[in-house]
Amino acid sequence: MTDEEFDVLDELYFVQPLAYLTEELSMSAEEIKPILKQLLEKGWVKCLHNMNDEVFEDELNFDADFEKYYYLASKKGLLAHNGR
Repeated sequence: MTDEEFDVLDELYFVQPLAYLTEELSMSAEEIKPILKQLLEKGWVKCLHNMNDEVFEDELNFDADFEKYYYLASKKGLLAHNGR
């Protein structure tokens, strides 16, 4: 796990929009995008349409819609984060 992945996961114990991440991490959306994509590919993060509704794989269009999604660390991601 990279330091950047660790920092992003640290903010995702609760559902958060991209705007929250950019503010808390002092990074632009374009800087956070590849980190979120890596976390998503590892299964460490889930994408949500809103605070309650998960985006399932068959409807996920990360590259086009990543700014619209909300994010949450998955159980696997929390375990990786805490095991570091």
